[in-house]
Amino acid sequence: MKALEHFKTITHHRHLVMGYCFKVGLYKQGLLHDLSKYTPVEFLVGCRYYQGTRSPNNAEREATGVSMAWLHHKGRNKHHFEYWIDYGLGKDDGMVGMKMPVNYVVEMFLDRIAASRNYMKDAYTDSSPLQYYQKGCHKYMMHPETTALLEQLLTMLAEQGEEATFAYVRKEVLHHETRRG
Repeated sequence: MKALEHFKTITHHRHLVMGYCFKVGLYKQGLLHDLSKYTPVEFLVGCRYYQGTRSPNNAEREATGVSMAWLHHKGRNKHHFEYWIDYGLGKDDGMVGMKMPVNYVVEMFLDRIAASRNYMKDAYTDSSPLQYYQKGCHKYMMHPETTALLEQLLTMLAEQGEEATFAYVRKEVLHHETRRG
């Protein structure tokens, strides 16, 4: 078991997301981000399957066929699009991605930056989160508006960098949402 290494990894990730959330004005979300990772159902799995280069949830899934830690995590953290999967309203709809509130889409975007930085370390570039997203996005069950905003922010990050993208999120994305609400 690699408890100390896992603790350092998840704490470093939380602190990165917290700092990013503070930069864009999501203070409460920054403070509360991923606290469920410290609960036994998630933390102990992380210790057991820790590798340092990818999520231990993937290793648990490979070893057992399911990740109980991930099922717990995504059901308690609204910044994961999987939290927002539900039955569609149409009579022929199956499971569909529901539209996420903008503040959680922003947190999901920031979470992807932090995860990329955490696992890639010095190999990270501002294009890394977009490249990782593009590898799996064809499998995602996300609402079209949620997808559009996430892709816009990831592309902007890749093309214009963190400072410009965070300023845009703070001044345009979240500011407009505040005026609407």
